[in-house]
Amino acid sequence: MKNNPMLILAAALAFTAAATLQLQKADASNENSLSRESILRDSAIPAEGNFKGDLTIVEYFDYQCLSCKKLNPVLQRIVREDGHVRLVFKDWPIFGGVSIYAARLGLAAKFQNKFSEAHEALISTQGKLTEENILRALAKAGIDISRAQRDLAANQKEIDAILARNQEQATALELEGTPAFMIGNFRVPAVFNTANFKQFIANARAAAKRELTWADDDGR
Repeated sequence: MKNNPMLILAAALAFTAAATLQLQKADASNENSLSRESILRDSAIPAEGNFKGDLTIVEYFDYQCLSCKKLNPVLQRIVREDGHVRLVFKDWPIFGGVSIYAARLGLAAKFQNKFSEAHEALISTQGKLTEENILRALAKAGIDISRAQRDLAANQKEIDAILARNQEQATALELEGTPAFMIGNFRVPAVFNTANFKQFIANARAAAKRELTWADDDGR
């Protein structure tokens, strides 16, 4: 399957079949962190792209995930070229303590309005992450390290709550690892190339259009 893009896409499409059901289950939950709004539009989570776009992509990632690093430029290019996508970054640090350290500092950078710079620096760092090369990469990207550490200390409860919500959502959505995506209402595993990404985006838009059509019909 590794070398056959059609089989890869077919397997991924099969994986998304339960996505809408998963979000419906999440909506039915009394826990706000599992609501559709929290999964797609948590205001505490950094986002890029078109904030008024017609489609939201949520990425669950780990800064030590090699596939996340490989897919990042593909994802960024698609969002930029599409022009109507809102991209949400959800840290899911599943590779241990250094991943948690990176996630916390990356989120702390948002308090100096530099999450995007921090994210790009960390996701682009090659090799195994250490506390030393995390700090070096962030400093090189223009992050005020002293301020980031102060902001982390002052806002650690909020930052750790974000990471806890992301973990809870990933578990509820039955995500199996990073990277994983919500593209509209569809749960998608690692997307392997530009064509697959674009196909999932088209599918999500078509599904949203059908939902609107059904809603209009029900309202008549």
